[in-house]
Order: sequence, then structure tokens, then C-alpha cells
Amino acid sequence: MDKKLKHLDYIQQAINRLASNLFLLKGWTVTLIAALFALASKDAKPVYALIAYIPAFMFWLLDAYFLSQERRFRSLYDHVRVTEEHDIDFSMNTEPYKNEVRNGFWHAFWSTTLRLYYGALIATMVIVMILLKG
Repeated sequence: MDKKLKHLDYIQQAINRLASNLFLLKGWTVTLIAALFALASKDAKPVYALIAYIPAFMFWLLDAYFLSQERRFRSLYDHVRVTEEHDIDFSMNTEPYKNEVRNGFWHAFWSTTLRLYYGALIATMVIVMILLKG
């Protein structure tokens, strides 16, 4: 049982790192977009506000990538959890789980959490742009 627990611990550490990356990305997204909007309002140049859409979309893509990777590791974790002790090989290969629908990049991109977060962020950006013009 020690081998299985150690392998599950390795996988859990990878999942935790990916979850941490997701959290940091959201913080960087808000910071960068807020800075661009501050520049737009300070210099009265709405082009800065338009440029803010580029990192918002890029961070959404990156967030989706990390979420899809996290889901693949969760699938690996579930597999190792039911694997017999003598079959534990400490593999961290998530390739066998990449074709599961839930683990796909576009499925992660359109996941409820990312859609709500980035949708709300972009909606707020649109409202701020309208207020900056008015």
C-alpha cells in the first residue's frame, strides 16, 4: 500500500501545482487588465482599453490549458487509486486520458467556471469601455 500512497501523493502534488497556476493566472489577469484600463482613463486613450481584450483572451486560453492538464492528472489519480499495489509503476504519463471528453482543451475552455469568470470579466470590460467613452 505504501507504493500506491506515494504514487497518489506525487499525482496530488502535480494537481496542486496546476491548481495554484490557475489561481495565479486569474490574479494576473485582473491586475493586467486593471492597469490597462487605468492607462486608458489617465491618458484618455481608449485604445488601451481595447488592448486589454488581448490578454483577457490569452489568459483564458492559458487557464483552459492548465485546467485540461489538471483534469488529466485527476483521471490518472482515479486510475492509480484502483490499481493493484504490484502494478504501481509511478508513471506520471497523462496521455492515455487526453481523449476523454472532459479532459479536452475546448471542454475546459468552455467549462462553467472559466466561462463565468472570463465572461463576467469581459462584460465588466465592455461596461467600463462604455463609461470611458461617455
